[in-house]
Amino acid sequence: MTTPLNTPQVTEALQELPGWSFVDDKLVKTFSFSSFKEAVSFIVRVAFEAEQLNHHPEIRNVYSRVEIGLTTHDAGDRVTGKDVELATSIDGFSWV
Repeated sequence: MTTPLNTPQVTEALQELPGWSFVDDKLVKTFSFSSFKEAVSFIVRVAFEAEQLNHHPEIRNVYSRVEIGLTTHDAGDRVTGKDVELATSIDGFSWV
């Protein structure tokens, strides 16, 4: 089982994750693109990164907006270092 981060640890991690928030025990960020195709291509890129890290996000897409939610299921659906790592990776390739 993965150990969840406490609130001060999450707050510290958010300082390095612009645009991410801590809401309902998860890291969340909304990405806005210029079109549906661009949003879907971003989702595909997230899928490849998530699979490589073996850590899979919640993804919600409405037209050109993509909302990502990150928690770790084996930590009781709380935020762990795995979530911070995936958020950092996503920010590394996001073009918006």
